[in-house]
Amino acid sequence: MNKPNHACHNCPDPKPNDWLVTDEAKHAREFDCRCSRKCLPNNPDFVQASFMGDHPIVVRAARPDDAAGVARVYIESWHDTYPSILPTQLLCAMTPRGQTARWQAAIQARGREQVLVAEKSGAGIIAMVSFGPSRDSDLGFDGEVYTLYVDPSYFGLGLGRALLRSSFSALGARGYSSCVIWAHAKNPARFFYEKMGGRLIAERTARMMGDAVPETAFGWRRLALVERSAAR
Repeated sequence: MNKPNHACHNCPDPKPNDWLVTDEAKHAREFDCRCSRKCLPNNPDFVQASFMGDHPIVVRAARPDDAAGVARVYIESWHDTYPSILPTQLLCAMTPRGQTARWQAAIQARGREQVLVAEKSGAGIIAMVSFGPSRDSDLGFDGEVYTLYVDPSYFGLGLGRALLRSSFSALGARGYSSCVIWAHAKNPARFFYEKMGGRLIAERTARMMGDAVPETAFGWRRLALVERSAAR
């Protein structure tokens, strides 16, 4: 690993470690960081890499050609999480073609919704997160994480934590100061959000294909994770 040539302002003594944060290669700027918050540059095309054994896992801004991989993770996560929670009709209606088109449009637009992916060498996209401005300003939070999903085959590697931290950093770079996440009330991820410092702030009932769906909101007044106990 190259020696850092740009010190993180959060780290008084930056040292080589297992995390690397860098712009895309054309910017040729990189630095290592030991602070608990993994620091990211203000450039939206950042790359954050973690080396787990001999297999690097990179968290980076999504590209249009990632859409199929994002769609696969999204669909497989829904099928793994919601088979006894959401209507079977809804789960079966999610197609690779439809979801690929949806995510390709979001990634290409580079508009309100920003998408990050975790990519594993030899395996492709294994996790994703999307975020942007809050869709419910009445809650008093200006940013929102819309989706966060990890391929079920890669649970336990800390990818959910890494993506949540990266999305918080990216939101902060865009001028946001807080964040909310809405989750299905029966989604096990709600316990993960609580472990990461999210506070239960609201509840609502949405409708999907005519069925009532209870949802719970978790909020962070500051864009920082506060880990209350070990989390995946």
